Amino acid sequence: MTQQRHLQPQKKDFNYWLLLPIVGGLGLVMMLLCAAAFAAYAIFFYEPSAPASRPAATATLEIVRFSQEGQAPAATPAPIQQPAETNPAPPAEQQPTEQPTEQPAAAAPTDPGSSPEANPGPTTAPEPAQPAAVAPVINNAPVTMTSPDYGMQAFLFWQAEIADRDLKLIEDAGFHWVKQEFAWREIEPVNKGEFDWSRTDRIMDQVDAHNLKIIVRLGVQPQWAGGGYPEIGPPNNLQDFADFARAVAQRYKGRIDAYQVWNEPNLAREWGNRPPNAGEYTQMLKAVSEAIKAVDPYPVIISAGMAPTTRNDDVARPDVYYIQEMYDAGAAQYFDALGAHAPGYASPPEMDPAEVARTPGLANPGDFKPENNVPEELRRTYCFRHVEDIRQIMVKNGDEAKKIVLLEFGWTIDPRPDSPYKWHAVSPEQQAQYFIRAYQYAKENWQPWIGVMSLIYVADPKWTMDDEQTYWSIVYPTYPELTAAPAYFGLKDMSK
Repeated sequence: MTQQRHLQPQKKDFNYWLLLPIVGGLGLVMMLLCAAAFAAYAIFFYEPSAPASRPAATATLEIVRFSQEGQAPAATPAPIQQPAETNPAPPAEQQPTEQPTEQPAAAAPTDPGSSPEANPGPTTAPEPAQPAAVAPVINNAPVTMTSPDYGMQAFLFWQAEIADRDLKLIEDAGFHWVKQEFAWREIEPVNKGEFDWSRTDRIMDQVDAHNLKIIVRLGVQPQWAGGGYPEIGPPNNLQDFADFARAVAQRYKGRIDAYQVWNEPNLAREWGNRPPNAGEYTQMLKAVSEAIKAVDPYPVIISAGMAPTTRNDDVARPDVYYIQEMYDAGAAQYFDALGAHAPGYASPPEMDPAEVARTPGLANPGDFKPENNVPEELRRTYCFRHVEDIRQIMVKNGDEAKKIVLLEFGWTIDPRPDSPYKWHAVSPEQQAQYFIRAYQYAKENWQPWIGVMSLIYVADPKWTMDDEQTYWSIVYPTYPELTAAPAYFGLKDMSK
């Protein structure tokens, strides 16, 4: 009995270990089949949903005010307030005392006595997106402008998503025109006849997608063309520039609405660091105008806007002198509209240029020093209505049938204590009001001879708070955040 009880367990143990591999193998097979089935379900049938607690980020549109130190802007939904009717007196300790120098130009839109509405606070900004493909808008008749017409200068060249956002801002504001530089050195950079159209093709498609007209500014020569490169100056051979203009016109025939030929040639720094010469510029204007018109007769050819300056030497030439010299050189037959710059400086847009010329604080402080010998007639340049002086030159030369196009105009809010532009800085609220009133003044007093009024700026996204151009802007250089000055909202709401 004892022996049997001992042998029976041994037999059972033998049978268990004999079956274990078989059972284990079947279990492993079942596990593999289950794993395969789960994987197939995950691949073909499972559809994960985004967590509700992680919404996509969106940009916000903020109103911006700058600190007095000119540091980073502070965004606030505070309502836009009405500006004071008088100009702030420039602080005496910050007035420049050196020889008067050329001042920056600016741009501004305006319309009947409307004023900016209270800012509604942060809102959702337009999502940056590539415009849907659209058929090119082709001009089959001469391009026309209303009087006045509404435009903004933007910087669309390098970043497609920012370009699309900024064009939508212009379109949403009810403006009709955008001004954009087609820099020669970026399009034909290395050798003559070798073009890179990738960015300009994209820009033209985006402009068409947003139902805008475009002023293309031609200039800024490449290294191979000479002209004092890397400084900006006319090429060694004007025919090279004419050939470039012809290539642009051929590629975008019927699509570019207006051409601006060069920028501020009355400054040596824009003329190869050589003395400004209106006769030489007239030859450039002739070559480019004829090249474009031979290909596309419809766009408006606009002469260069001149820098407002009271200097009269080899560094700078006053615009009223330079424009008369252009007429003397026969320029009238080579442009369809006269370009002008009209920054307002420290004055409201309605102020009489004669009053500005006689009032310290409204003109460059250095211009009142006897040793600088600046005549009163030249100090009229420091206000928006200096455009009327330019118009008188056109009338005097029998060219009154043409329009003036304001290629740049505006007011700066530059708050930096050491800025040379602080003497004529205005508040953000004044900037907003002055833009609107400038358009209104033009509508009431400058019809029918005023054309597009292209304000500065929708800022270049590369600018920073150290760049003086930032403070002339109505939309600031931030992305993906979108920040705007009170002026943007006022211009958007004004009637057009």
